[in-house]
Amino acid sequence: MAEGAGAIVKRWVGFTVFLAVVALAVVGVMHRQEIKDHFAAIGYEVTPRVSELVKDLDLTDSGRRVFIATHPTVDGSQHFNAQCSEVDHSEQGHVLGCYTSDRIHLFDVTDDRVSGIVEITAAHELLHATFSRLEDGDRTLLASRLRDVYDDLAPTHPDLQARMVVYEHLSDAAFANELHSVLGTEVRDLPSWLEDHYAQWFTDRSALIDDFEKYHTVFNDLQSEADALQNEMTALRDDVEKRKAAYGDAVDRFNADANAFRARVERNEYVENLAGEQAESAALQQRRAGLDADLASLQKDIDRYNGLRDDLASLSEVSAELDEHLDSDLAPVTTRPNE
Repeated sequence: MAEGAGAIVKRWVGFTVFLAVVALAVVGVMHRQEIKDHFAAIGYEVTPRVSELVKDLDLTDSGRRVFIATHPTVDGSQHFNAQCSEVDHSEQGHVLGCYTSDRIHLFDVTDDRVSGIVEITAAHELLHATFSRLEDGDRTLLASRLRDVYDDLAPTHPDLQARMVVYEHLSDAAFANELHSVLGTEVRDLPSWLEDHYAQWFTDRSALIDDFEKYHTVFNDLQSEADALQNEMTALRDDVEKRKAAYGDAVDRFNADANAFRARVERNEYVENLAGEQAESAALQQRRAGLDADLASLQKDIDRYNGLRDDLASLSEVSAELDEHLDSDLAPVTTRPNE
């Protein structure tokens, strides 16, 4: 008996439903991380500070989803240290952020002189989160390509090379992870393929680099000014010491000549040569005036050296103050963290 039309339709409907279920399953597997991030983000209440960061970072939808899925904290207290206790402090200066157990934790730096530092730290940690979300094969391929970019840039970017030296002891994968974050937030000119890669999460990466260079310049300028003062002080000190030695020798010679002149006067050697006595006296007076001028010049440069030393001390105070604001170990204990 021929199969009824209703049975055929029913079988095709069942098959279609089966295909739809399979398709959904495949899509679910392919996008499982996005789905996981979506629901993680839904379960997080965005604080005003985090919302401000999202806006300042100008994230894409994907970037915002990943960032919020990490349930970021912005903390100005020593609680931040507990959150980032697993970070190796020996690898860099002050720890201002970390990505650990799929959470981003940021230290809240409020000094206007280094505005943008929290945003760059947030972007840096976000890129750690995106790197960890790559499939193993994609991550291995990206690590290799990142290393090639670094090898090309390092000879002409000494700051980048110095920045990455602290990570050279890490495994290739860990080094690439750090490089992925550093290149994305600190290096302006990158290959187009890498710009496209970062464009998945940032709509305007150049603005990030502007922020990085702005606050980084504060530290560079302080260091450059301190180095210039040190060099000027060293040169001035060497010059003053040589001149002081020459001045001392000149004073000794003058004193010896003056004493000898007085002895001749006391022995009445100039009784018949008053003109000679006057000439020698005038010459000694001229030498004495020259010595007084040399002493005044020396004192002027000594005062200048002391002024430079005071300027260097002031720079050191500014540097120490900035350093203190970046040191989470010196943060208040009681400040309540922004979860």
